[in-house]
Amino acid sequence: MKLNNLFSAIGGAALLSAVATSGTARELTFAIGHPPGSYLIAGGEAFSEVLAEETNGELTAKVFPMSLLSMAETSAGLREGLADIGAVMSTYFAAEYPHTNMILDASMLLNTMGDEAKSVAGLAYSAAMAEFILTKCPECNQEFAAQNQVYTGAAGTPGYALNCTKPVVTMEDLQGARLRIGGANWARWSNAVGATPVTMSGNEMLEALAQGVLDCIILSVPDVQNFGMGESVKHITLGAPGGVYVASLSNMNRNTWMELSATERTAVMKAAAKAAAVSSWAYQSGHEAVLEKVKAAGVEVHEADAAVQEKTAEFVEVDKEALISLYAEKGVSRGSEMIAEFSNILEKWVNLTQNVSDADALSELYWDELYSKIDVEAHGS
Repeated sequence: MKLNNLFSAIGGAALLSAVATSGTARELTFAIGHPPGSYLIAGGEAFSEVLAEETNGELTAKVFPMSLLSMAETSAGLREGLADIGAVMSTYFAAEYPHTNMILDASMLLNTMGDEAKSVAGLAYSAAMAEFILTKCPECNQEFAAQNQVYTGAAGTPGYALNCTKPVVTMEDLQGARLRIGGANWARWSNAVGATPVTMSGNEMLEALAQGVLDCIILSVPDVQNFGMGESVKHITLGAPGGVYVASLSNMNRNTWMELSATERTAVMKAAAKAAAVSSWAYQSGHEAVLEKVKAAGVEVHEADAAVQEKTAEFVEVDKEALISLYAEKGVSRGSEMIAEFSNILEKWVNLTQNVSDADALSELYWDELYSKIDVEAHGS
């Protein structure tokens, strides 16, 4: 459904958030472009539960999975007030979010941090991005403000793999292979290894894979199941390209944020911490479970051969410098400073998340170390 056709379709949903009078419970609309049962939806439901608990039911949120706004529609939909809260995939909008996307685009830095980083990739990178944006990147917050949004938190996937209809394991296999990419870093990697990057919405992946338009999707293994692509994916190759995806999980329409009291904004941040933890933990812990499930269903799981891994390592080293120049052309003037500062934050979060035992412990860590420290009266104002 096109954005300009949504107004009549969601009129009833919009009315749910229209009541903001004192003493009256208010229900916010929360649009997530992932399908029901996916990990981001689990995070959204956790957000809703905590928000209701923290406000004694005076402020609640209703989650709309893949119905109110698609992933490609969420940014503009939030801007126009078609939803109060939404999961924004910033890489879909290169012109709108260059500073935010540069940090996300650097996620293959995880490849240089050893096995410790690999085991907590999404947990650490999403928290590091959230901390950087909330506390160290005024340019990022200005980007969201320009879209009438307030940034509140992030959720991340485990490392990205090649999910394919045929074996794609060697450098020879990669030559000319059509790979769906979800970010510019994976496009650059695809070109570096001789493959052909293809850009399309996440909501279009299943059909493209089933029809043979794509050979592989560069995606986290759990999202193969989240998007219902299990029957089309016959081969999974781990060890390349790596990197993670981080969604701005619970961005809020700025008008809605400004209507909330400081107490309600604090409740939103508490809910955002929980949502981030639930989604990120589900992704990270679900990785091995999904691998076992797909193996049992006959999917062949490979490890990228040595030449592919070596080429990937070379790419990451070269791309760190190329990234700064690339984004300078997009108006990011202090890219080198930003990457250096973010790298320190990422190292901190890799260490902090090493011994986390479950989503509740992760939520407590996120709250104590980051989300509770945000000045809600200043943020977004």
